[in-house]
Amino acid sequence: MINFLDLKAINKQYQQELKDACSRVIDSGWYIMGNELAQFEVEFAAYCGTQHAIGVANGLDALILTIRAWKELGKLKAGDEVIVQANTYIASVLAITENDLVPVLVEPNIATYNLDPEIIRKAITPNTKAILPVHLYGKISPMPEIMDIAEEFNLLVLEDCAQSHGAEMNGKRAGSWGHAAGFSFYPGKNLGALGDAGAITTNDSELAQTLRALRNYGSHKKYENLYQGVNSRLDEIQAAMLRVKLKHLPAETARRQQIAENYLQGINSPFIMLPEVSEELGHVWHLFVLRCQQREKLQDWLNANGVQTLIHYPIPPHKQQAYVEYQIESLPLTELIHQQVVSIPISPVMTDEQVSQIIELINKFKLN
Repeated sequence: MINFLDLKAINKQYQQELKDACSRVIDSGWYIMGNELAQFEVEFAAYCGTQHAIGVANGLDALILTIRAWKELGKLKAGDEVIVQANTYIASVLAITENDLVPVLVEPNIATYNLDPEIIRKAITPNTKAILPVHLYGKISPMPEIMDIAEEFNLLVLEDCAQSHGAEMNGKRAGSWGHAAGFSFYPGKNLGALGDAGAITTNDSELAQTLRALRNYGSHKKYENLYQGVNSRLDEIQAAMLRVKLKHLPAETARRQQIAENYLQGINSPFIMLPEVSEELGHVWHLFVLRCQQREKLQDWLNANGVQTLIHYPIPPHKQQAYVEYQIESLPLTELIHQQVVSIPISPVMTDEQVSQIIELINKFKLN
């Protein structure tokens, strides 16, 4: 079986480095808010091209706390609207509603699955105060146009970079375009910890200072609390693991891009809709997502021949029971996407033979 993602094999490549990093933390006797976190924040900010990185417990907290910080700074308030694509994972929407703001769900661009600037413009109302572009599957959103719109209408931009570590446009990386960005380091991400972890990047020093307090019980100084904060700290062990893996991220990204190019060149089935990619985009291929009108049959065919697939995501947020009030929304394009998408294996430890096998199987697939 070709597994969708073999995390054991990925981490085995760096086994000794990871063990050494773990031992370094154990021997230090300092396990929360220490040197490993401080160094990772510097290194990750430099990687993204920002002045600040703030480590937090997970990717959802990264988004929630950024919006919360903007509220504390008086830049947002309850009831404000945030534009976000409807085909995202539910975490993007949860971050908005958790802060008592209103998600405005819009259709994506069918070719990119990301926000469409023209659709953003049509969705803006007097209550719109922010845009939350999700760089879905590892492909960066049209950020120059989005930032132009944000400047024109005085809107905040929070990038959801959970799937886009290292993605580029015009030589500028995801996480450095908006006013802030949230990253997830869930183990299956391109830059994955060995547990939950997340970070926020920004060039706004006031925002960074507020976030550092909010993640630590609202405390800027021990036993003094400016805010009613939370406990959302990226711990020393995970920071150390991430420091090891960040060094290897460029090479892993290059391998993902190579595999994606093989898929794009090799898959020629008339029953498969391949992702569209512009050459100038630095797509990092967190996922390689196909569309097929009969995806269950495609999945059955691949599974029967030893290839594991997944669906990202089977149910859009506005069709979830958690957001029953949005189920009246008419978002046919989003619903079509969620009915047709299927993700095939792509990881830096896949062999050329495995990639060729998958291409051959997909090209042999037939609809009944």
